[in-house]
Amino acid sequence: MPIPVLTGEAADAYCLNDGEAAALLAGHPWTRFTVIGDSVAEGLGEASPGFPDEPWADRIAAELADARPGTAYTNLGRANTLSGDVRATQLEPALAQRPDLVLVAAGGFNALSRSYDPDAVGKDLHAMARAFRDAGAEVILVSMFDGSHSPAVPEQLRAGLRSRFFDLADRTRSIAADLGTLHVDLTPHPASGEPGMYASDGRHGTRRAHAISAAETVRVLGARLRAGDKPAG
Repeated sequence: MPIPVLTGEAADAYCLNDGEAAALLAGHPWTRFTVIGDSVAEGLGEASPGFPDEPWADRIAAELADARPGTAYTNLGRANTLSGDVRATQLEPALAQRPDLVLVAAGGFNALSRSYDPDAVGKDLHAMARAFRDAGAEVILVSMFDGSHSPAVPEQLRAGLRSRFFDLADRTRSIAADLGTLHVDLTPHPASGEPGMYASDGRHGTRRAHAISAAETVRVLGARLRAGDKPAG
């Protein structure tokens, strides 16, 4: 019998293997998963051959629910939302959900513009992550892929965009370390430089990017669970 040739997600070395998510998330404690942010959180994307047309946060929610049936999922993310507006309009409704696991994907819409204010974005991210931590939730902060590699970005804009993306990633990493949150660091990911990661609008990812994002997030959650199993001392 001929051996089937794997294509699409099944052949992608960066995506989850069969059974990987189940093994990583087995016995997880989370029952209410909430997502806030901009279009990255909302899940806008463009089709990729061989990949499900499913946003990354939805995929994470499905894996959590498979491992723990009944896990609730709320996504308040909205495209074209600056970090200050995410904080002003989504934080309180999210806290009202009493989540025990929160994903915050904000600041990317700010970074697309040359008017990007790094200090303001950092304050917004820190305040949101701190509010969820104070409420007892596990928090995931995200640094997006380096979209300056998108073929749709004009050459003269690439350097400035790359600088802003890496600044945002550095600030997000620092906030995560300061508050003890999780951090999914996609900016330096080796797939960032691949043209097929980016939608034709030059601003969003393809479903391959979403699949990789979901995989990396599940792996970060799995690492947190494994760390929690280690004996003290």
